[in-house]
Amino acid sequence: MQKIIQVVFVVLIAAAVMFGGRWYMYVAQGSSPYDEVGIALNGYAPGPMRAWGCHKMQARFPGQLPPYGCGGPDGRSWL
Repeated sequence: MQKIIQVVFVVLIAAAVMFGGRWYMYVAQGSSPYDEVGIALNGYAPGPMRAWGCHKMQARFPGQLPPYGCGGPDGRSWL
């Protein structure tokens, strides 16, 4: 039983590192704010992480429309 719990724990940590790393690469170093995988991962991120990511992308892409999930009520302004 302890071995099963250990394997599940390792798989959960690996998934968090893999998806979290991909999300961070999209937010901090992506070439475009309109990457489909990055937008999806940002949409699943908790509120504070998503807000931080949107503000980071707004600073990196100042003249562009926000991607889905980072837009205000009108869809043209950043959060």
